[in-house]
Amino acid sequence: MRSRPLARLLGAAWALSAVCVLAGCSTQAGGTTTADQKFVAGDSAVTTWPAGDRSAAPAVHATTLDGHAFDLAGYRGKVVVLNFWASWCAPCRVESPALEGLAADLSASGVVFVGIDSRDDPDSARAFLADIGSSYPNVDDSSGDFSLAFHALLPPGFPSTLVLDRYGRVAARVNGPTTQPRLRALLAPLVATS
Repeated sequence: MRSRPLARLLGAAWALSAVCVLAGCSTQAGGTTTADQKFVAGDSAVTTWPAGDRSAAPAVHATTLDGHAFDLAGYRGKVVVLNFWASWCAPCRVESPALEGLAADLSASGVVFVGIDSRDDPDSARAFLADIGSSYPNVDDSSGDFSLAFHALLPPGFPSTLVLDRYGRVAARVNGPTTQPRLRALLAPLVATS
């Protein structure tokens, strides 16, 4: 028979481990977590799908951080980059200015960038976006509903990027931070397809 203090300690340890699992504190292959990060860092692996193997992106409606209605289906006919980020995520903060620059460069080619601010405080997110001069829409996903709609495609890490072709199908995924050259190379064949 266990003593009451030991039983309480074991119960607390079990509860803490359950919270970590639910909060995404575990790692995946190539991912890392630290006490400072408090999130799973992706390994920047790229996955692409040939046109015949692409699945349709879910129909999602949301509100942007500046209060406008957002409907993903309204972007059909354009190549769409969905970047899942949070203001508290250090790799997200590093890649955001590069994404902003690429969005400006490729807008005339029919490429649209959309940020998905996940598990974040909307005020902190807006302050960060104002600081970097963000010009593309950023969805307020503090509820997690937008990310949940993509749960089968998204790894647990931050940041993550999905690229949709002109037909609204998922063509590529980057698990972790990306760079302008990498993303430009992923977008080039999709932009060339009319």
